[in-house]
Amino acid sequence: MPDNNELIKQQARYISHEIRNQLSISDVYCEVLKKHLDKINIKDDAITKAINCIQKSTKLIGNSLLDLKSLTNLNPQVVNLNKIIEESIELSKVYIFEKNIDIISKLDSNAQVYIDDNKLEACLLNIIKNAIEAIDSKGTIIIETKNGKDNVKIIITNNGKAIPKKTQAEIFNDGHTTKPTGSGIGLYLCKNNLNAQNADLKLVESNNKKTIFEIILPILHV
Repeated sequence: MPDNNELIKQQARYISHEIRNQLSISDVYCEVLKKHLDKINIKDDAITKAINCIQKSTKLIGNSLLDLKSLTNLNPQVVNLNKIIEESIELSKVYIFEKNIDIISKLDSNAQVYIDDNKLEACLLNIIKNAIEAIDSKGTIIIETKNGKDNVKIIITNNGKAIPKKTQAEIFNDGHTTKPTGSGIGLYLCKNNLNAQNADLKLVESNNKKTIFEIILPILHV
C-alpha cells in the first residue's frame, strides 16, 4: 500500500491533470473569441489585450502545474530578454486596478540569456505584483537592465512601503509572508527556480524611499 507521501504525490498529479484540462478549454475559447471578432470585423485593443492576457496566464499556470509532476521541470532556451520583461509588465498591469502607478522600463541589454522563459516571467510577475501591492495609491516602478562581463541584471525598483528590516533576511524562506492572505511561497519558488539555472534573485535594499530587487542571469557567450 502506498505511503502518505506517495498518496499526496498521486493526488497532486490527478488534480494537476484536471486543472490543466480546464485551462485548455479556456485557451480554446480564447481562440474562438478571436476568430469571432475577426469574422464580425470588431477591433478593440482592450479586448485583444484581455484575451492575450488570459492565454498567457493560462500558459503560465499550466507550466506551474507541471511542477507537481517533476521537481526539475525546466525548459531552458536562448530567450529575448527584453520581450519577456515587456510581456511581464503588460500582464502585471491587471493588478493596478484604481491605483495611479507608472511602470517604466529602461531596457538596453542585448545579451543572450539561456533560461526557462516561463520561470523567468513568473518570477518577474511575482516581483512586480508585490511592488504594486506595496504602493498605496500612487507611485512608480522602474525596471531596467544592466550588462556585466558574465551576467545581466534585471533591476526592479519601487517607491512603495518598505519591507520591515527585521524580516528582510527571511523573505526568501518557504512560508514567510507579511500578507494576511499570503502563502509565503512566491519569492521562495522564484529564487529556487532561478538558482536551479545558475541565476539568482536578491533583495538589494528596502527603506522608506525605495525597494530594489535584482535578478542576475548568466550571459550566454557564443
